Amino acid sequence: MEDPAQGIAPVIYCDAPVAMPAHRLIAAAVDASMVLLALGGFLGIFYLSGGQIELSRQNAPFFAGVVILLALFYRMLWCLGNGDTPGMRAMGLRLVDFDGRRPDRDQRGMRQLAALLSVVSAGLGLVWALVDEENLTWHDHISKTFPTIG
Repeated sequence: MEDPAQGIAPVIYCDAPVAMPAHRLIAAAVDASMVLLALGGFLGIFYLSGGQIELSRQNAPFFAGVVILLALFYRMLWCLGNGDTPGMRAMGLRLVDFDGRRPDRDQRGMRQLAALLSVVSAGLGLVWALVDEENLTWHDHISKTFPTIG
């Protein structure tokens, strides 16, 4: 499948193996636990400052928004810091581009936007890794980066 704008097909040129979906899933679970810890901190401060922690129809969108904002903030911290997340480090993964180099901030930013697309499309961009020949997700293909062991 060729990219008509470039005239070439996006291909991985480095010898680094793509991380298995199971490794990526565990790394994502570690990162999600970090977001949940931040949510616990937020709720603790909210409660100590006099707020009522009670999930109802009226305040569910507020709490959902807090979770989404914390997750986006967490992801952007690692993107702007130009580093791998604690989940990736815990699984021994590192992010590389298709040439095997460490991605720059722009590539990491593109990856975050593309990951958002992968998630909001009912998760199809993530499930794509299970049927892709190289186990790449949509955001891997779009940003031309992928996690590898090492």
